[in-house]
Amino acid sequence: MFGDIIAYNSIGKRYNLKRNNGNAIMEKLSVFITTFNNQDTLPTCIESVKWADEIVVLDSFSNDKTLEIALANGCVVSQHKFMGYGPQKQMALEATTYNWVLLMDADEELSGPLQKSIQDLMKTGFDADGYEIPRQEQLFWKMCSTKVRLNYYLRLFNKNKGFVSTMPVHAAPKVKGEIKKLKHVFYHYGERSIHIKVEKINSYSTGLVEDKVRKKKNPWPWVKLVLYPPFAFIRSYIFKRNFLNGWAGFITSVTMAFYAFLKYAKLYEYQQIEKYGARQLPPGAPEHQDKSAKCD
Repeated sequence: MFGDIIAYNSIGKRYNLKRNNGNAIMEKLSVFITTFNNQDTLPTCIESVKWADEIVVLDSFSNDKTLEIALANGCVVSQHKFMGYGPQKQMALEATTYNWVLLMDADEELSGPLQKSIQDLMKTGFDADGYEIPRQEQLFWKMCSTKVRLNYYLRLFNKNKGFVSTMPVHAAPKVKGEIKKLKHVFYHYGERSIHIKVEKINSYSTGLVEDKVRKKKNPWPWVKLVLYPPFAFIRSYIFKRNFLNGWAGFITSVTMAFYAFLKYAKLYEYQQIEKYGARQLPPGAPEHQDKSAKCD
């Protein structure tokens, strides 16, 4: 018969332990990952969570060795056409077996200390409904300084209390309940070159247009196209302390300003096309096209 034991750890923090005939049971954990052509980073990602009870991989029909790598590492693998970041991650979440889940991107890795922190929580019992974790970014040729203001991401949570948002880009879990922060970092290898960074912000900014149109956002050209990008640079370079990352931090802050510009420039472009169509072009001019690529 299963029940809950109310217990306290060495510093007096309350937590719950499940029991089976009086014996404490360690919590089980499912990791879920969405993939598309991630053969370069997926092995490192999986290696950092191989101790988990289950690794679920939902693939968007990769044409490299991603699927082979996942299967060789004992992952529970399925494939589905890419539906957008939110719906894709939610589908992967729904394929997990256990209540406690960890969302990973295929270009991320848990640090050793973070692995131990999560394993300790599995042993002693989780004392919140979700946990935000700081992420240390790769900035092209180096890792960012730990002295910058790292962003925290909600990744570890009880799926009975949470779900993944429907945002077309930057989809993230939402949890109803208590959320705490973990101390140790996980690594993100998503921006291994300036070329990859620019490709990503081009794709992401296109993907956000539909969401901004749905929310009836206005680009306000003088504000969003002229004033907002410099503010985005200052926020990244000064307030988030990217100046501590040398020239890599400067380049990152410039690309963040460009991203801020592109998000509203493309929204403005959309509105102009909706308003004028092809009337401002010569007769017979090619039809306007906006092609976006998915990237994980």
